[in-house]
Amino acid sequence: ELCAGLVEGGTTPSMGLLQVVKQCVRVPVFVMIRPRGGDFLYSDREVEVMKADIRLAKLHGADGLVFGALTEDGRIDTELCTALLAVCRPLPVTFHRAFDMVHDPLVALETLISLGFERVLTSGCDSSALEGLSLIKRLAEQAKGRIVVVPGGGITERNLQRILEGSTASEFHCSARSARDSGMKFRNPNVAMGASFSAPEYSIKVADVAKVRTLNAIAKNIL
Repeated sequence: ELCAGLVEGGTTPSMGLLQVVKQCVRVPVFVMIRPRGGDFLYSDREVEVMKADIRLAKLHGADGLVFGALTEDGRIDTELCTALLAVCRPLPVTFHRAFDMVHDPLVALETLISLGFERVLTSGCDSSALEGLSLIKRLAEQAKGRIVVVPGGGITERNLQRILEGSTASEFHCSARSARDSGMKFRNPNVAMGASFSAPEYSIKVADVAKVRTLNAIAKNIL
């Protein structure tokens, strides 16, 4: 899954980033379609942006798309999802962790299956996949192979085995990132480029190749 704005939980990446990533990796790249952080109740203008981003992502080599949309009462927005899925086709689509904000996850799962989503990413409607493990397992049992239930949220090499075994999941999602110190030697401590809660300018979060390899090795041993 390719996204920007990890501090906000992931937003739509630039098409430049998608192009460069596609040149550098062989694995399928699923592009996040999320115009902003915050909730998953979108305005008409935001929907226009999402549709435009889907078309551009397809044009620049996306192998799949990732999005989620809810109604104000915490249900899957079937009308909007249907419209966005139509733009995404024939590419596979994942419903992201907007799922964790639904009113009734068991009903929501059936809705996603009926709409035609291939995957749903979830922490089990809890703060992390480990905390929501029992619900993730229940969802996977309910799905019966009709949709892939992908645990995600707080997954590390320390808890992956427990989550995979406890959920019976065949796939998992994590950022596998670590902090890398900035190369800047001159630093102005009085200026920040974002809001007060933003990440520090001189510490960069990067995907950690060693972590990815470790997580893959753990998963292969279990699956």
